Amino acid sequence: MLNRFESLYLCQYEYTAFVKQNTPCCLIYPCLLPHFNVMHFRSFQAKLFLSVGGIFLLFVFFFMAYQYNREKEFKTETMHASLQVFNHKMARTLGDSITSPTAFDSYLDKHPMEGLRVTIINMHGKVILDNYHSRVLDLPNHRDRSEVRQALNKGDGYEIMRRSESTNQTYFYSATLAGSYVIRSAMPYDARLVNSLSPAYSFIWYAIFITLLLGFVLFRATSRISRHIRYLRQFAIKANSGDKLDHELERRLPDDELGDISHTIISLFWRLKHSEDDKQRLKQQLTQNAAHELKTPAASVNGYLESIVSNPQMPETTRQRFIERCYAQSQRMCHLLQDMSTLVQMDEAPLVDNHRDISTLPAIEVDEVLYTILEESAEALQSKGIRPVVSIPDNVTVHCEQSVLYGIFRNLVDNALAYATGATELRFSCERESIGNSSSYVDRWYRFSVSDNGCGVDTQHLPRLFERFYRVDKGRSRNMGGTGLGLAIVKNSITMYGGKIQAQNTPGGGLTIVFTLR
Repeated sequence: MLNRFESLYLCQYEYTAFVKQNTPCCLIYPCLLPHFNVMHFRSFQAKLFLSVGGIFLLFVFFFMAYQYNREKEFKTETMHASLQVFNHKMARTLGDSITSPTAFDSYLDKHPMEGLRVTIINMHGKVILDNYHSRVLDLPNHRDRSEVRQALNKGDGYEIMRRSESTNQTYFYSATLAGSYVIRSAMPYDARLVNSLSPAYSFIWYAIFITLLLGFVLFRATSRISRHIRYLRQFAIKANSGDKLDHELERRLPDDELGDISHTIISLFWRLKHSEDDKQRLKQQLTQNAAHELKTPAASVNGYLESIVSNPQMPETTRQRFIERCYAQSQRMCHLLQDMSTLVQMDEAPLVDNHRDISTLPAIEVDEVLYTILEESAEALQSKGIRPVVSIPDNVTVHCEQSVLYGIFRNLVDNALAYATGATELRFSCERESIGNSSSYVDRWYRFSVSDNGCGVDTQHLPRLFERFYRVDKGRSRNMGGTGLGLAIVKNSITMYGGKIQAQNTPGGGLTIVFTLR
């Protein structure tokens, strides 16, 4: 004997059997089966596809089971309602004569229904009348029958697919409480009733179609994501193994967020690689140039000392002149080594972030530093006939280390003294320059310019003036005693604090160095 919960389990069992019989495994993503041979199950695509697809299939399965049971219950309730209508109509028509065999048989003859079995049961469960049994006394008590108990408790009840002990046939029972009696009608649970109670399977095929469609879309999406991740993986493997990298992988990236992230990663790699390559190249170039630059003063010192040692009878004036020249060359080597050390320290120092809080950097007044340098260089400027002109307002402050600011202006003054041939004026000027939102304090910059009216520099040399050991006139520059690193130090000092620098010819003749500091 099945109760209502067992009938629901039976519906689920029938649904599972239907799916197994009508949905072979080849129908589950048939268009994707060829790809599963290629898609390795340890790959990112397989994991993503199986995880998302598994969740979706689980959702579809429970949805289909819920819909199946819902339609099954709806068909069952409809069948129960139709039998309830028959029972209520019979109770109203017969009234008090419901227990009369003649009235009972007459009503059923007037309202025939194929296979219908009707039973009248009293409140104690005893069968009073049954159109399939004339000897009702032989029938057992029906009070414990599920549909009868339901009718006695709440007015009506039903039970699906219970075999009758008297007729040995399976019925669908529907009972109704009518006064002091229970009218129970039953329909044979045959193929016709099964078909009428079976839910429409159109929603199952619709769900399968949607599942296949969404499965295909999911496969294409995961395949696309996996393909671009595979490009990045190939790029990473090549980069890690030191193989030759090409830009073909970057051209394959999609035009979306994933492509933007991938492009940013690759761009950062190329930028880092080029930065490391440039740093290595500069260090190698610095070493080679330093060796070349040190060779001349070292050879001079060695030659002078050799002459002094090999000629003990050398006149005192000649000896003193040789010693002074040795000292000058040693001074030159010391300056060169000091400048090289400064450049190496700048290369290793981190760049200042232009967007960070500049309160962590000291505020240095430019005019104080500049006037100190001009005072120290006053004799040299006067001997060259150069007059300094300062057009920098008072209280102009920049945020950097004082030693760095001193080195910038000191090297620019020394560069003018050494190379501004024929100059009569060295001008220093400053103006405010805003980048982006001028209301933001971190976006305020000063634009400085240091210009002379000397011989100037050919335009072809301007872009290379800040290169290390670059000389416009190599022979003349060595005779002037320069190390070839002054402007390189100036550029590194300015760029280290986020500024920019450039060289240009002064209108009317001469050289102008323009740079910015925050």
